[in-house]
Amino acid sequence: MYQCFLFIFLKRKVNDNVNIDSFISKHSKEALKNDPPGEWMPTIPDGCIRLSSGYPAPHLMPVEEIKAAVASLLEEEKDLPLHYLGSPKKKKLDELIQERLTQRGIQVSEEELLITSGACQAIDLIARILIDDQTLVAIEAPTYMEAIEIFQNYTHHFISIPVDEYGLQTDLFEDLLEERKRKGLSLPRFLYTIPTFQNPTGTTMTEERRKHVLELAVQYNFLILEDDAYGELYFNKQSTPLKAMDPDGRVLHVGSLSKVVAPGMRIGWTVAAPEFITAMAWFKKDLGHPFAQATMTAYLERTDMKERLETLRTTYQAKCSVLLSALEEYVPKSVSWYIPEGGYFVWLKVAADTSELLAQATEEGVSFIPGKYFFLNQEEGTGYLRLSFSYADEKDIVEGIKILGKVLREVE
Repeated sequence: MYQCFLFIFLKRKVNDNVNIDSFISKHSKEALKNDPPGEWMPTIPDGCIRLSSGYPAPHLMPVEEIKAAVASLLEEEKDLPLHYLGSPKKKKLDELIQERLTQRGIQVSEEELLITSGACQAIDLIARILIDDQTLVAIEAPTYMEAIEIFQNYTHHFISIPVDEYGLQTDLFEDLLEERKRKGLSLPRFLYTIPTFQNPTGTTMTEERRKHVLELAVQYNFLILEDDAYGELYFNKQSTPLKAMDPDGRVLHVGSLSKVVAPGMRIGWTVAAPEFITAMAWFKKDLGHPFAQATMTAYLERTDMKERLETLRTTYQAKCSVLLSALEEYVPKSVSWYIPEGGYFVWLKVAADTSELLAQATEEGVSFIPGKYFFLNQEEGTGYLRLSFSYADEKDIVEGIKILGKVLREVE
């Protein structure tokens, strides 16, 4: 339906003399041939249990705290946060983010940090400054579907490296790089990876593999785009970010407050060499949110984030345990999954085409995301699905898995 509308839009004439299609740039026309953004989002009937939603738990959203932060901000600064230049607290946000990154082993100067409108804007800006139509990009298989959508707007040249229970399989990546070098084929300009509590698999790259991928970056001269959206949501053990292990400045680190405060605030960032930050800021211009940034600063100044993070970790670990126990009890023995050490997601391998399964599952009362959307080659993902334990409450998680188990048994 979306593509049909798009075709009609591009062919529609404002009048007999103006053909809109003739004004759309060649680059944009190529990008518009891709699947529409968000096509992976299932239609969820009312009352359906949302094990598809990679959202924070509703009861953990700091509604009253944000309300108090806004009231305090406007009382203190009056009209300032509502202007283009915004509040002085915009600058303070940089300092607060720097402090948070330092706690995770990432030392960052003012010139190495750019605040963005969420992690997706950061990824898009990185793609804009690094990718042209001949650029080869290395990605994990599976990986974050919106990153695939972004990269495909700029290039159609990719290599995919499988993920297992220990994250990116760096030995296979090395073999692939060596083969391409031997054959005189192009090498990737950068690797996009989610090393910690990966979306969608929930897996975490081991320290040995982290060291290995950094060594490969030097040996084969590529950059690493580290997406660390879930890094603070560990259950028992904190992993060291790739950026904290990066002596050569090859890692562009992307983070966000979406998973630990509120996604609607759209506060993310990039940490990278000053030259990259300057280029990204050039294209970002003033496409930020001064009021949201000032509000977030006021919120962080009034909040014990250490205590909040402990609450988030405890809550999500409990919800994850409930989901895993329900899987053990209610789904067929043929189903397998990885056990996450943090984050939001559990990745299932099943004996069915999960795209076809989804319609029946939602009709019965539970939703998930079919695995195909997380692969460049979607056929690789037909037997997988992603579940989220972050959004639904524990009672609904159990009921949702009961329903999913029933549906899976019917198709076996």
